Amino acid sequence: MTATSIDYEAEYNNRKRVPEHVEILDRWQTLSSAYRLASAPQTDVPYGPRERQRYDLFSPADTSPLAAYIHGGYWQRGDRKDFSFIARELNAQGIAVAIPSYSLCPAASITEIIDDVSLCLAALWKKTRKRPLVIGHSAGGHLTAAMVANDWSRVAGVPADLVRGGYALSGVYDLPPLIGTSINEALRLSNGTARAASPLFRPAPPKGRHFVAAVGGEESAEFLRQSRDIADTWQKAGVYAECVVIPGANHFTIVEELIRPDSPMLARIVALARELDAP
Repeated sequence: MTATSIDYEAEYNNRKRVPEHVEILDRWQTLSSAYRLASAPQTDVPYGPRERQRYDLFSPADTSPLAAYIHGGYWQRGDRKDFSFIARELNAQGIAVAIPSYSLCPAASITEIIDDVSLCLAALWKKTRKRPLVIGHSAGGHLTAAMVANDWSRVAGVPADLVRGGYALSGVYDLPPLIGTSINEALRLSNGTARAASPLFRPAPPKGRHFVAAVGGEESAEFLRQSRDIADTWQKAGVYAECVVIPGANHFTIVEELIRPDSPMLARIVALARELDAP
């Protein structure tokens, strides 16, 4: 299949691909409300002056390894409070979880959103002195890759290896295919800005960093392709990178692997958070 024959709208419009997404998102909101009540997190912690520059911190102990979960929504929708449920099983296994909101398109560009997440992780370091494992879904997977590849030596007050690894779920790493789709109405990407914001076309992370590109086995060919491509490209650059296909999962149900106690994905994330937390 040539690039010109690919129906990018069908490949990337996950809400049309998964009609039951409404019920799934409602379930996440219910689970999130329940966990916020049960866990008493630190909420609405500012990391910058803008309205959406806030995070919630779910911490079982001050000495816990730290994960930062970056929500999806194609950089144009979503809020941290809808994803509090993500912290439940990670907390149960001794991992603290920070969940930020960030500025959204079209009010902000994707590059500005990358800057928001970088600012948040720097603020988390200053508060916790922890190097986070970054986890993200969909657009959050893209932002996870951007954080793993970020040159942290240019950020004041944080270690040059602040982010040693990331675990991305169903990420988008090659943005030009979105230009001709309805998704781009809010993103307003051009060929130049799409490539500039694409982890696949930016310098790879330093050698030795870890990156997992997980993707559901039931996702579109383009999402499968994107996860393979970023893993292959970064592995050749010396990153500990791999693509993991989750059998039977679609673009939304893959997230629920994070709350299934016997999930291999959850076990891998816990192990990676502990490994990367070492001095």
